[in-house]
Amino acid sequence: MRFAFSALAAITLIAPTLAQEPWGYYLNARYGYQLDIPPGFEGQGESGNGDGQVFLFDGRVGKLTTWGGLFVTEPDFEAEANSRFASDTEDGWSVTGQAATPGWATWSASKSGRVLQQHMIELCDGSGYAALRLEYAQVDRSKLDDLVQPLTTSLKSTC
Repeated sequence: MRFAFSALAAITLIAPTLAQEPWGYYLNARYGYQLDIPPGFEGQGESGNGDGQVFLFDGRVGKLTTWGGLFVTEPDFEAEANSRFASDTEDGWSVTGQAATPGWATWSASKSGRVLQQHMIELCDGSGYAALRLEYAQVDRSKLDDLVQPLTTSLKSTC
């Protein structure tokens, strides 16, 4: 009887995990980066210049934007990341967290009831970067906060 109860308890704990939808996948051939796309996010089509795509969650509850770029106005990855970060703070985003290494940068911020999560990586050849930006309402944090870490981990250069 104990075994039957233990087995039932294990199945009950495992079943929700098995029922979860699988993550999708996005590959950007122009800049050579990839990332996983959470269930419920629908692609809006590749951008006209091929640098990335916007994905919307549940209509417009959350917006995931991904793009790549070359270092045109900034000399290197660190300067590009600092420039993007400064642009967000100048736009009124209040920084709630920030971390960086020579090859990646990430920050979170809030403004007017909205949440921003941004992550950037340097591409393998050192001439460019890939980025993702997730924006959503504070009231939707329970739906989207847990996606941030897997999203940032999945953003990779394809070299």
